[in-house]
Amino acid sequence: MSGLCCSGLLVCVIVYLIARNGDCSGRDTAPIAFASGQGGIVMKVRSDSFDDNARIPGTFAYGVPDAVHHVRAGANSNPHLAWDEVPAGTRSFAVVCCDPDVPHTGSDVNIEGRTVPEELPRNDFYHLVLFDIPADVRQIAAGSLQTTHGRSGPAAPHNARYGLNDFSSAGNDHYGYDGPCPPWNDQRIHHYVFTVSALDVERLPLRQAVNGKRLREAMAGHVLGQADLVGTYTLNSGLSSN
Repeated sequence: MSGLCCSGLLVCVIVYLIARNGDCSGRDTAPIAFASGQGGIVMKVRSDSFDDNARIPGTFAYGVPDAVHHVRAGANSNPHLAWDEVPAGTRSFAVVCCDPDVPHTGSDVNIEGRTVPEELPRNDFYHLVLFDIPADVRQIAAGSLQTTHGRSGPAAPHNARYGLNDFSSAGNDHYGYDGPCPPWNDQRIHHYVFTVSALDVERLPLRQAVNGKRLREAMAGHVLGQADLVGTYTLNSGLSSN
């Protein structure tokens, strides 16, 4: 998938106007590993693609900076993720990527001569919803999560299942990973929270076309351990996400 985001910026603008309310784990904090309750063990998650609280490389973004048009299509590959210190009794994993910094209203988004104020209220926006990952899996390879638009979701690695990410809109479902493409005139650096959850069930009772909020609801009471990794990103040339 290479051109959807930045052809007239229509996709990025539209989806940011319909961002969902929610609660990204790790909002405005350093990555948190929650106690699993298994002898004091806490899960850990890392990436070979970017460091904790560092900028996500453009390879893993939906949109990258462009000197003329502000933004152009990026490679949109998913980053590498790996986790360990898994709680005893884990039967599956779920992985989500959530941006808690999406503007609540879009009247100034990507408009020449305007800016999106840093203090503007923000909503959550899911870039990846992946669940029913087998208990013996400990990593997701970079570039391994296929993205499909407008039809039934593709098969995920390891026989896991994709949910819908929030780039989905009426008649255009987005499964798999779609990376950062924040407004190029946003005065706030966006944070992308990758959360790995260890669950006590092998399969969640969900249909595939489920969004991130619904997945979190279904996981309630089944989470044995959880760990976050946060990356940052901006398309605003006046800001630095490092």
